[in-house]
Amino acid sequence: MTEFLDIFMFAGLCFAILLGYPVAFTIAGVAVLFAILGAMTGAFDTGLLGALSQRIFGTMTNNVLIAIPLFVFMGLVLERSRIAEDLLEEMGKLFGSLRGGLGISVVLVGGLLAASTGIVGATVVTMALIALPTMLRNGYDPKLAAGTVCTAGTLGQIIPPSTLLIILSEVMSNAYQQAQFAEGKFTVETISVGQTFAAALVPGLMLVGVYIVYLLVRAYFQPSSAPAMDKRVLGETSARRIASVLIPPVALIIAVLGSILGGVATPTEAAAVGAVGALLLAGFRLSNGKSNLLLGASVVALLAVIVLAGMTTIRLQRSELTVVDYGLAGVAIVLLIIGISGLLQSVMRMWRSQLLAPVMTNTLSISAMIFATIIGASVFSLIFRGLGGDARIEELISAMPGGEMGALLFVMALIFALGFFMDFVEISVILLPIVGPTLLMMGFDPIWLSVMIAINLQTSFLTPPFGFSLFYLRGAAPPEITTGMIYKGVLPYILLQIVGMGLVWFFPQIATWLPSVLF
Repeated sequence: MTEFLDIFMFAGLCFAILLGYPVAFTIAGVAVLFAILGAMTGAFDTGLLGALSQRIFGTMTNNVLIAIPLFVFMGLVLERSRIAEDLLEEMGKLFGSLRGGLGISVVLVGGLLAASTGIVGATVVTMALIALPTMLRNGYDPKLAAGTVCTAGTLGQIIPPSTLLIILSEVMSNAYQQAQFAEGKFTVETISVGQTFAAALVPGLMLVGVYIVYLLVRAYFQPSSAPAMDKRVLGETSARRIASVLIPPVALIIAVLGSILGGVATPTEAAAVGAVGALLLAGFRLSNGKSNLLLGASVVALLAVIVLAGMTTIRLQRSELTVVDYGLAGVAIVLLIIGISGLLQSVMRMWRSQLLAPVMTNTLSISAMIFATIIGASVFSLIFRGLGGDARIEELISAMPGGEMGALLFVMALIFALGFFMDFVEISVILLPIVGPTLLMMGFDPIWLSVMIAINLQTSFLTPPFGFSLFYLRGAAPPEITTGMIYKGVLPYILLQIVGMGLVWFFPQIATWLPSVLF
């Protein structure tokens, strides 16, 4: 029986997660329990636990992971300041007169929020509260409306910036290094968060297009399921209003993604830019008729600081300084004072609106959950390897019929199946470090493989019974929307995501073209 402890360990983890205990503690608790069993039966060398502190310290000092709480904060600020509501309202007016137009507006706003927030729960709840009642009042099929809202919210996992892509990039980079070490290469290559973002951008936009095509086809063949809105109900909108709602988040998206993809900033630095930008946007949104002169000056000042930092290096520690150096330093100080003053005004407006405390609390809780799960998974993977689980998985994958493609198909099916019961973080940090090196040693492109896995993991938010988007929607949906309607509504979109995986499988350039151009 001792030779099967690794199998019992994985089965025990799945069972414990189904019991509903906190995931991070469940992962670590199951791992420690089987480490004790393994030590008692002689199947586990407790000396391996000495590497645990080094693993945890490596997670704590990983600069890339600092981007996670910053992106979470950015997303929560944009959601709480009702910028998402403005987008939904104006996009609904813009496309509502088209059959299926309300659904298209939900998908487009979902894509915009994904690129500016990346927070699935906030996006699903916001659209469930605003767009779903409007779709139902306009005569949309309840199943189609629920499925569209739920699916549009999950775009935040595939369109960068995304916490999934950051975690996936880190995990796959480590797996790629292990694969190269196993092949005897000691000058190893890595993959960066920027490469993963670039690779996921086109497939994410492709999914947006696939969803829109589905809605148009559905509205054409079943007009009663997605009727156009009465223009008298829609109300009037203007180009100026649309621009005022659309341009700020788009500018923030360009600032964050553009700085990463252009190589101007690291993901962590870009996340900081996003957090600052979100605060300033919230300050404008919460002005309530008050003057925004300081905020406008703050935006200009911070942009000027960025330009100045890119053009020259200001270092007053040097021994030989000129009048120009002192002048540039003085200009930089003045610009920073103006920029910080605007940020403080935004913070005060959020505090007076009673938004700052919930944003900070939710940022802390979400970030703590993610990092606790990563640390717990480090304990699990170390003990699982000590019990011989990685060798067993490698043998199982290598023995799959169909060679490399058969092995990849098996892993993708396993990830899809686990998505019914586990969260994307758990799958990423538990399963991928085990199967990733084996697949990469078979010759698969790590960037392409990361995108394939990302699309697959996205479906875990939609697959019952434990799809998180289903829970979010169930909690915010009107009473007339039943759980069965939600499950039936997301089914076509799950199939469309499988179609998306198939397109990236047969046309890998969809994922590899942009990284090859930029990096």
